[in-house]
Amino acid sequence: MACELKEKERVGIINPIFTCQPAGAQYASIGIKDCLGIVHGGQGCVMFVRLLFAQHFKENFDIASSSLHEDAAVFGAVHRVEEAVDVVLMRYPHVKVIPIITTCSTEVIGDDVDGVVRKLNQGLLKEKYANREVHLISIHTPSFKGSQVTGYDVALEAFVQTLAKKDQPNGKVNLITGWVNPGDVTALKHLLAEMKVEATVLFEIESFDSPIMPDSDKSAVSHGSTTVEELIGTANALGTIALNKYEGGKAAQYLANEFDIPTIIGPTPIGIRNTDTFLQNLKKMTGKPIPESLVRERGIAIDALTDLVHMFFADKRVAIYGHPDLVIGLAEFCLDLEMKPVLLLLGDDNVTYHDDPRIKAFQEKVDFDMQIICNSDLWELEDRIKNQGLELDLILGHSKGRFISIDNNIPMVRVGFPTYDRAGLYRHPVVGYAGAIWLAEEMANTLFIDMEYKKNKEWILNVW
Repeated sequence: MACELKEKERVGIINPIFTCQPAGAQYASIGIKDCLGIVHGGQGCVMFVRLLFAQHFKENFDIASSSLHEDAAVFGAVHRVEEAVDVVLMRYPHVKVIPIITTCSTEVIGDDVDGVVRKLNQGLLKEKYANREVHLISIHTPSFKGSQVTGYDVALEAFVQTLAKKDQPNGKVNLITGWVNPGDVTALKHLLAEMKVEATVLFEIESFDSPIMPDSDKSAVSHGSTTVEELIGTANALGTIALNKYEGGKAAQYLANEFDIPTIIGPTPIGIRNTDTFLQNLKKMTGKPIPESLVRERGIAIDALTDLVHMFFADKRVAIYGHPDLVIGLAEFCLDLEMKPVLLLLGDDNVTYHDDPRIKAFQEKVDFDMQIICNSDLWELEDRIKNQGLELDLILGHSKGRFISIDNNIPMVRVGFPTYDRAGLYRHPVVGYAGAIWLAEEMANTLFIDMEYKKNKEWILNVW
């Protein structure tokens, strides 16, 4: 009985869990108001990422490309960045922030993106756009290492490094959400409002779920609403709380080191105990009390979980894959529900997982066989089920694992990014007390439906 952390033994990837660094940088960029990213690479580096966003959110997002061709591999392509910046500024007069996001091709050929930013700042911006506020930010995200998770982390750090400026204290908390859904931001803002805590939310993405209005000219655009001014003000915050270690931890650490801002990183507020910790951290940082309204919400959530835990969840064997902070948070939640997360798949090459205190806690406390696979892919899950006799009651993960669920008749709850074969899941939180209720009821209902699908007419969920 042990929790084992190990690397995938195979060379190569079969059915990756997620995509590359530029995707994460693009996701961060669309969270900022008046921001339009330029991806320095081939058109596919934008097209396929935008497709993922559109599949998940059922919305369109503006992201530009320097649109490289074969000649760029020989002659270089920094001139395409110069042209792209000029075109974006001419075409979009509201744009203030232009992140220039590198890709594998432009990193391999050695394009000096930092140099072209300096050149544009001294030349084009002063000569042609002297009366406009424009911030050019180089973001290095080579696709041949890391993942969309590290790309998000790198991008957010680049934004605060470039924009944060020390001034007068603003009394706000920097809340770095990580790669979440609009529903998660809504739930987090609710908790902040109940605590009467003012916060700069990185990133404010509720407007990703944009309405269609009677006057089409006034319909909301699918784009985040965190402002340049708010990013500048992150240096003047009361403190920083980053919900995820691997999605925003770099930016939080930079603000702590550069501006001496009190900083708390994690835990991801999935489930009751981690939400409790989040609220206690807010209380500690701001001095604001936890109100009775949230104590009541907590009680409702505990009641909802109590209705399900021992009768329906106890000893159910679960596999979880996706972003590392999400996977670890879901595993902690499953343990609290008396379930057994027997397999966790972390899909990138981060070498620091063995130092993560949450994983060390699993290794110290878990009393059943549990495997955590680093640099994993979805074949690790499929192979264990088909060839190694892994028995599962439930899978938690995004839509890319749907065929494993279908082919092996194992029920699956969609959670994470991208989810494209269920309607509207981005509106439902997985964080906070509301998220705990939604997750638990979604898991229970998925198990119930699976019983019906398999014609199990007698209760098999620890009832009788």
